[in-house]
Amino acid sequence: MKTVEELTREYLPDLSEEMHRKLSVIAARLVEVNQSLNLTALTAPEEIALLHFYDSLSLLPTGLFDTEKTILDVGCGGGFPSLPLAACTPCRVTANDATAKKLRFVEETAQAAGIASLSTLCGRAEELGREKAYREQFDIVVSRGVARLNILCEWCLPFCTVGGSFVAMKGRNGKEELAEAEHAIRVLGGELAEVREVPIPVFDRMHTLIVVKKIAPTDGTYPRSNGRIQKKPL
Repeated sequence: MKTVEELTREYLPDLSEEMHRKLSVIAARLVEVNQSLNLTALTAPEEIALLHFYDSLSLLPTGLFDTEKTILDVGCGGGFPSLPLAACTPCRVTANDATAKKLRFVEETAQAAGIASLSTLCGRAEELGREKAYREQFDIVVSRGVARLNILCEWCLPFCTVGGSFVAMKGRNGKEELAEAEHAIRVLGGELAEVREVPIPVFDRMHTLIVVKKIAPTDGTYPRSNGRIQKKPL
């Protein structure tokens, strides 16, 4: 069986030696800490290399991450895509989650890997998105999974600066969710910029990146309380 490092080098051959080193540290810590913290169900070498690293870095071909930008990862969980993005791009990444112990893992893993461009932010997105310190302060907001797109838009678009982008990382039903979220995107100041399908090697999966451009400020009405968002999505 190939190791995570061997698989990462095979499927992500354009990364530098330093990037591969950082990813190896992230993988080792994920396996070690997951035994007690239950960060992810995906811990086999192929799963880490392809369903965590390859999937996270499928964001790079969009071209949005080529220069130093401020990134917010909403609902980062065990640190994906925030850890690989911080390891492999010049961007400054903020990993957000409502669970402090997960953010502690992300922060300690970044330190272990020598990643200085990552910080953490604990709290619920619908509450933080109303705070002046975070509202419309990020060039790019990303989120992997977490919720259906019409709900996710209300959590994420308030963080985007006008002219910035929100990238939702979805599964094979991404286009179906997009049709459901068209109204939410418009109401929150967004405009669809791109839909990019991403085949995941080995696992025969098709993931979908939905890129939304922020073209106008989000109305102060949003985000609503999470109860209202869940009960009556836009």
